[in-house]
Amino acid sequence: MTELTSPLSGSLRPAPHVPPFDERDVLTKDQTPLTARFYAAREPARGAVLIVPAMAVPQRFYAAFASWLATQGFHAVTFDYRGTGLSKRGPMRAVEADVITWAEHDTQAVLDALRARAPGLPITWIGHSLGGQIIPFVRDRRAVEKIITIATGSGYWRENTKGLRRKVWIMWWGLVPVLTPLFGYFPGKRLGMVGDLPKGVIQQWRRWCLDPEYAVGDGEAVRALYAGVTTPITALSFTDDEMMSAENTASIHGFYVNAPRAMCRIAPAELGLARIGHFGCFRDELRAPLWEARIRGELAAADS
Repeated sequence: MTELTSPLSGSLRPAPHVPPFDERDVLTKDQTPLTARFYAAREPARGAVLIVPAMAVPQRFYAAFASWLATQGFHAVTFDYRGTGLSKRGPMRAVEADVITWAEHDTQAVLDALRARAPGLPITWIGHSLGGQIIPFVRDRRAVEKIITIATGSGYWRENTKGLRRKVWIMWWGLVPVLTPLFGYFPGKRLGMVGDLPKGVIQQWRRWCLDPEYAVGDGEAVRALYAGVTTPITALSFTDDEMMSAENTASIHGFYVNAPRAMCRIAPAELGLARIGHFGCFRDELRAPLWEARIRGELAAADS
């Protein structure tokens, strides 16, 4: 089984098998094709779920989770942002995009496609890490009835876990400023750090991670976008997350000032596990203790 490089620290394993799905290209407003995988509900559909990925994590990593959602009566969709995974078209240095592009164009397009496939059904946004940060930048976010963020934090480097701070210091002040202009993109894959990222993405992410207010540091207009989110949010975070500290998690969710928020910080021992970490939530062995026990009841469903 292929092992993936974990952003900044260690490795993570994808789903043990690839379940049935309908793989299609979704066209964004600026005419960029993205590859998305649609998992149809295997019983009468009760809702739909948009799975918004973490930075540089390919959609196949969420396959087991998406397949499980289908068995619970939910249409689900996974996708790769432009320039990454199955949505990579051509050389990375040619990709013109930043994080906002991934939200405004890419995530919006996949949300539109899911709504077309699941007309009238309530939609849940499940955002992993970055996927829980970019909600305010998606135009039609109000079409979503529930938001679940998983291992989502602000990314501000001084609030990162102690073990991560030295790595990100080297990354933000050394590797990114030097290597990005040299290669025309950030060659993270060969460094075992995050993964290859478009120039605009890494530069914007760096600026956010160096600001105590993360994305909101870009100005009052961005603060207003976060304040404009009114959809109920359930935030799941983990005490052994090697990347996002409790401070990171509290910080980003604190900007959603007008959204009802339920903050759930989980210790692995509560679920009878030795470890969960930043990526473990989507391992198939979390099906019973987390997916069924904690996530299923949070999904927006027509019969709830």
